[in-house]
Amino acid sequence: MSKKIWLSSPHMGGEELKYIHDAFEKNWIAPLGENVNEFEKNLTQFLNIDYATALNSGTAALHLALINLGVKRDDEIIVASLTFSASVNPIVYQAASPIFIDSEPDTWNMDPELLEDAIKDRINRGKKPKAIILVHLYGMPAKIDDILSISGKYDIPVVEDAAEALGSKYQGKPLGTFGEMGVLSFNGNKIITTSGGGAMVSNNPDYTKKALFLATQARDDAPHYEHSEIGYNYRMSNILAGIGRGQMEVIQDRIEKRRANFNFYFSNLNNYEEIEFLTEQTGFFSNYWLTTCIIKENAKHITREDIRLKLQMKDIETRPLWKPMHLQPIFKHYPAYLNGVSEELFEKGLCLPSGSNLTEEDKYRVLSELKSVLDG
Repeated sequence: MSKKIWLSSPHMGGEELKYIHDAFEKNWIAPLGENVNEFEKNLTQFLNIDYATALNSGTAALHLALINLGVKRDDEIIVASLTFSASVNPIVYQAASPIFIDSEPDTWNMDPELLEDAIKDRINRGKKPKAIILVHLYGMPAKIDDILSISGKYDIPVVEDAAEALGSKYQGKPLGTFGEMGVLSFNGNKIITTSGGGAMVSNNPDYTKKALFLATQARDDAPHYEHSEIGYNYRMSNILAGIGRGQMEVIQDRIEKRRANFNFYFSNLNNYEEIEFLTEQTGFFSNYWLTTCIIKENAKHITREDIRLKLQMKDIETRPLWKPMHLQPIFKHYPAYLNGVSEELFEKGLCLPSGSNLTEEDKYRVLSELKSVLDG
């Protein structure tokens, strides 16, 4: 029986155990320590940003970013509809309301025109949005210039959800560094992993100081345990940060491998009229965390599900694109500004196996099964 090919599985670099063993030898099993400090330094150097705060998830990072911006009950936060629910959950943690914006077809990210329409409408309704959460989906940069222009025009701060986009760039500048704060994820399926983990990055020392304070249970400066604010247990452990240090040593290789996966699929399948890939725009550099495509209307009547189910039978994991948040049962009652793009992408879109540990044999096996369906 052939081995299972996963969508995006963890890929260790070899040096992770060195940093973990070092923590054991120094007895830094408590939450913080040298690995956390050095991992944060690795991130700031890689992103060319002043501060990074290592946390236990990207969700925690986004939650702290919203608190930093003063988001409170009944505030409205603009966010893309086509994303993972972790982009939205922290809004609700703060008892605020998400305002969903549909996608544009070039990058599948937030549509700038709909964004401005939504801002105008919310202001007319007496509720100026408190923040914009800008997601860079599947590692593809959003239309940053347009969105930052709009956010500046209405004086609404941007938080970048770059959970899927570590290593991606726009006009040579790393994603996650354009907004007031950036959010990263190191979940097991991301381009690098700390098993579970995330980070908040910023050039603002006040945001960083506040995030550190809140992430460590909001303990006041006193010889005893004194608390004047509600805090959270959000810090990354020293052990997991050791994994992160090892991963940062191979991140350039991981980016190259993911991009090579995309180029392999694109070069071998782009001649099929049934399939269309998400590709970079001018000035964009995607880490291609996942290679994604849509299955277009075609004379053979091949659908996304035909491909997904055929590959599933062959022990190859694929996945539909994210189900839009405005269609999710838990979020369907919130306002949404729609153009139909995200719903069509969900209906027709597919994520292909994209791990940096895919072998050439793996890729040709996936390709063979894809072609067998596309050839009808």
